Amino acid sequence: MFDTFVVNPMLNALLVLYDLLFNNYVLAIAVFTILVRLVTLPLNMRQQRSMQKTQEMQPQIQEIQKKYKDNPQRMQEEFNKIGYKPTESLMGCLPLLIQMPILFGLYRSINYTLGSTPQSLFELTERVYPFINLTPLLPIKNFFLWLNLGQPDPYFILPVLVFATMWLQQKLLTPTPAPNAKKKDGDDPTAAMSKSMQTTMPLMFGFFSLSFPAGLSIYFVLSNVIGIAQGYYMRYLTNKERAEAEAIKSGKKTIEGTAVPVANEPVVVDASEVSLQTASEPAAPPPSKKKSQSKRKRRSG
Repeated sequence: MFDTFVVNPMLNALLVLYDLLFNNYVLAIAVFTILVRLVTLPLNMRQQRSMQKTQEMQPQIQEIQKKYKDNPQRMQEEFNKIGYKPTESLMGCLPLLIQMPILFGLYRSINYTLGSTPQSLFELTERVYPFINLTPLLPIKNFFLWLNLGQPDPYFILPVLVFATMWLQQKLLTPTPAPNAKKKDGDDPTAAMSKSMQTTMPLMFGFFSLSFPAGLSIYFVLSNVIGIAQGYYMRYLTNKERAEAEAIKSGKKTIEGTAVPVANEPVVVDASEVSLQTASEPAAPPPSKKKSQSKRKRRSG
């Protein structure tokens, strides 16, 4: 069942992309990576926003936990009032769990398409869909720069890139704590899990990349680069929302970077400033005698 619904569709998608992209397997992997990231983007964004929202509520969560630590039922009621669901905060690894079948399926697809033995070629022909003409695509070009895409990187450059890009991605996607939140990772399962994953996941995948085919390592690197861009975008949204919240809280809104008073809010004018301003203005000069005499002659005339 896994082969039918995961491996075979991926294998045929790679072959179609390889045919459309001038028989360039690296370009096929790159486009495949972008498509996978686009499909999983809504889930990733939703999960990231949920984790960030939980991080923002940490001062309230910690206060409720401390106040009702002996009354779990009341604690849950207070959590519901502020919109906090502990079960959702522990689902930060859900996007990773969804990625795992993709990784296993892509690993096997690369082995089938780039295999050099007669057995691998026979298995490839058995898995190709009828509408794909495999004959003009063979043999599939499996070399890129110094890499044999079906074999591990002999110079360990790709494993290092996998580790570095995944570490930066995890760092950027880790929710930033609220300014007034207390640093107690033990009371915040989301922060503790994110902090642990930020180190362990890059190390684990970097180690696995030592034995992965170079094509799969390229997929990891490209996927991490897209994740880094997503992380920067999420940081931008978070900072923008915090700035707007602070502006509204202080009684002002920002419109294109300019602070203006909130509508329907009375404008307070300092009387001392008005008096100083009027005192500083020069008095209007009195009308001259010549002008007044000329006006009288006109009237008498």
